[in-house]
Amino acid sequence: MSQTPRPLQQLWDALNQSSKTHEPADLALLQEALTHTSSGLNPHHEQLEFLGDAVLRLTASEFIASAYPQMPVGERSSLRAQLVSDRWLAELGSAIEIERWWQIGPKASGDATAAATIRAELSEALIGALYRINGLTAVQQWLTPHWQRSAETVLSDPHRGNCKSALQEWSQGEGLGLPTYSSEEMSQGHGDPRRFRCRVTLPPQLAAEGWGRSRRDAEQQAARAALDQLTGN
Repeated sequence: MSQTPRPLQQLWDALNQSSKTHEPADLALLQEALTHTSSGLNPHHEQLEFLGDAVLRLTASEFIASAYPQMPVGERSSLRAQLVSDRWLAELGSAIEIERWWQIGPKASGDATAAATIRAELSEALIGALYRINGLTAVQQWLTPHWQRSAETVLSDPHRGNCKSALQEWSQGEGLGLPTYSSEEMSQGHGDPRRFRCRVTLPPQLAAEGWGRSRRDAEQQAARAALDQLTGN
């Protein structure tokens, strides 16, 4: 049995800064966005999530262009990658306490590791629903305060979060293809911060190395080193 959601009026008021009135169909769209596939109910969030992905990237691009007009395109791509990431979307879901309204299945509700993924998916679906109801301006009004805080944090440490995603976003934006990662195990010591070494390359001339306790950590550190090269840090 799926969770029983709370009334949606409070969520509507939080999402719609310029319009407190709504039609029944508007709340129905919000409910669709908050109904996860794990609930077994229809309609569910997936179509609105697909739409929300495109809207999120567009509005994030417009926010960055407006807030940081002098920022080079490569740095804009890196910042946008973090402002549209699953991690950021999960944080957005936590900020609005999305679990108060969602409908998810019993297995999902008992899986703590799945909570962040579900928050991210349903937050993106909410973006799609809000766009359908009130357009881009409503989405911008909702997300801009969250982006302002997040951008300040990211720019104080540009490579926090997923450095691999940020590097890939930049390389694709520059038309350079995908970075290549090559890792090797350098020691057998569990917990050794230099157990794995990774080298990342991106033609024509970018190359960087990173070390970590796992292959994944080493790849992230290599990507961070590459991003540092690109930004001159």
